[in-house]
Amino acid sequence: MTPNQTPVPTASNQKRRHGDFPTFSAALDYAAQGTAGFNIYNGRGQLLEALPYRVLREQALDTARRMLGAGLKSGDRVAIIAESDGDFARIFFGCQYAGLVPAPLPLPIAFGGRDAYIATLRGMVSASGARAVIVPELIGSWTADIIAGLDLAFGGSPAELLALTASAEALPEIGSQDLSYLQFSSGSTRFPMGVAVTQAAGMANARAIARDGLQVTETCDRCVSWLPLYHDMGLVGFFLTPMTCQLTVDLLPTREFARRPHVWLDLISRNRGTIAYSPSFGYELCARRPVSGDLDLSCWRIAGIGGDMIRHHILETFAERFSAYGFDGRAFVASYGMAEATLAISFAPLDTGIKTDTIDLRRLETEGVASASDDPSHALRTFVLCGLALPEHDIQVRNAKGGLLPERHVGMVYVRGPSLMRGYFGRQPETDEVLDDKGWLNTGDLGYMLHGEIVITGRAKDLIIINGRNIWPQDLEWSAEHEIASLRSRDVAVFAVEEEAGERVVALVQCRATNEEDRAKLREETMGLFRRQHGIDVDVILVPPHTLPQTSSGKLTRARAKAMLLAGQFETTTSSTAA
Repeated sequence: MTPNQTPVPTASNQKRRHGDFPTFSAALDYAAQGTAGFNIYNGRGQLLEALPYRVLREQALDTARRMLGAGLKSGDRVAIIAESDGDFARIFFGCQYAGLVPAPLPLPIAFGGRDAYIATLRGMVSASGARAVIVPELIGSWTADIIAGLDLAFGGSPAELLALTASAEALPEIGSQDLSYLQFSSGSTRFPMGVAVTQAAGMANARAIARDGLQVTETCDRCVSWLPLYHDMGLVGFFLTPMTCQLTVDLLPTREFARRPHVWLDLISRNRGTIAYSPSFGYELCARRPVSGDLDLSCWRIAGIGGDMIRHHILETFAERFSAYGFDGRAFVASYGMAEATLAISFAPLDTGIKTDTIDLRRLETEGVASASDDPSHALRTFVLCGLALPEHDIQVRNAKGGLLPERHVGMVYVRGPSLMRGYFGRQPETDEVLDDKGWLNTGDLGYMLHGEIVITGRAKDLIIINGRNIWPQDLEWSAEHEIASLRSRDVAVFAVEEEAGERVVALVQCRATNEEDRAKLREETMGLFRRQHGIDVDVILVPPHTLPQTSSGKLTRARAKAMLLAGQFETTTSSTAA
């Protein structure tokens, strides 16, 4: 790399193709004929490496031969701890050319310390049966502990890998039904499962995203992303898909985003980015921080939302805050997806902004019906419409017996289409639990249909059932974070704990106050809010800031929070003892 490089330009100077390739290596072969590529930035927005697809292809082919020279064979898995940099790109696409199966793994951003991270990582490496583990220099001192006792052909840094002797053998032919990569769930813990994505499935999703969801233009589109490359929204949405339609991408390091979220907006403004995505909390961070310098966000035509339940009030705040800088709220695009479907399942229509549906919360909880209501005397809940299924894909909402439900009736969401995973790698029983013989995937999500669009209400496994009421934990979490001034997004985790007398509902609340009077006030205020707005008694446990666990993509993980509580990792002072 040389200092003061010129960024790879927006224009690819070739005929736009929207992912109509048999494999990702074929897509890179075509993209390399143009002038687009990746730009790698640091957390301050300074360009570290300009990597045109033409150069990336040459380097990926060289990397493929070096990996085969290390003794890796076609079909072997390669675990890559995924820093958002050029080395990841060289190794990932090197695997595509060599017939190897990369498994991008998380950096230690959202894990509870070094030991917990290494244990989780080793579980993923073992689950994938990886024959190589690539550890970036950022955590290079942990390499020995990460790879100890593993049967590997290679374990070390990207630099060490790229210094190996290249194989002289011809690279294998890659078929559309070959595995392209493994995608581990961002919440993988004790029994991590890798989603096995074939070349055909990955390309089908990239094609549908580019052609139908984003409607990528012929000349002017450019992507800007801070999303992690070990998560499906970052890997597929802003690494693979742009390459398959010859778009330039400006990549920021995920680990720096929370400290300097406005660098993302600055890059959009500076480089005239048109497509950028974030979970709701990313927009919230940007709206909360003061703006320094000039921004012009009028170029931003698709401000996508995904990766978590969509909080409409956060988006409204962002649009209001940045309208003075040229941002148009109609750029918001809600979408729905999951790694088991490669990434995207549905997209809301473009240029319409966020569409919401406000319903009677009590009817939802007691009858499973999303009845439209604007009666202020009722408990109300507002959901975001997540759009129509992508072409060649289908969405159904079913009851417990598998029957189709009518519009506005809440049930389990099933999807089908060419983007679905082959299965969970090495876990056929778990695959059979969610994929039937007709190609339908049980997503594990609850939702309802409205005017042909899917509306997601929550995860089935998170649902709390109290006295015949189906209570969504995020309703309680959002109420507390919205109504109590000292609380922020992702400060509250609500779940049920099984006890002999029945289920007890618990709320873990991150508290920044240090004196007991303020702490007791927060406990009582939170408990009273839940009782007043939701009619439910909740034990409130205050925990220190930054202790609620998150997935590697930044989502709150209730399951891990519950496990930590039951393991005694949080204080046990509850609302019932704080009178």
